[in-house]
Amino acid sequence: MFQDEARFGRINDIKRCWAPAKVRPEVIKQTVREYTYAYGAVSPLDGKADFLILPDMNSLEMGMFLKEVSKRHPNELILMFMDQAPSHKSLKIPKNMIIRNIPSYCPQLNPTENIWDEMREKFFTNLAFDSMDAVEDRLIDACLSLENNQEKVKSIAGFNWITVDL
Repeated sequence: MFQDEARFGRINDIKRCWAPAKVRPEVIKQTVREYTYAYGAVSPLDGKADFLILPDMNSLEMGMFLKEVSKRHPNELILMFMDQAPSHKSLKIPKNMIIRNIPSYCPQLNPTENIWDEMREKFFTNLAFDSMDAVEDRLIDACLSLENNQEKVKSIAGFNWITVDL
């Protein structure tokens, strides 16, 4: 599995969108600085995905996430690849998990980055939220959508260098 975390909040970027000819769509720009974090782990080989929404990004929350993934896959040995973020230090690693690091400053090697792009594009484009509860509700929808669609996760995260038969 490949692990990463992403920040979601009430700041939005205006994106291009389709509209009927001669119609200029109206899109709200919002810059409220409130955030929450989605922790995610995906398996490019079988499309399994696990997400957890937590208020901060630190070692405590990262440990909670690893424990949750471990609980969801109790009979599996999980080889977890992760970047070398400061919140990934001093962790208590679950017994059924082995951690390996992706080289620093190489987000292109982590297929979970593409999962975040998919969530932002399909669930957060051109939306303004009136509360963090609304952001979290939308984030829950995005996470559940991907957790329940293994074929989609495989198509997004299945980089050739990971899935090729050796």
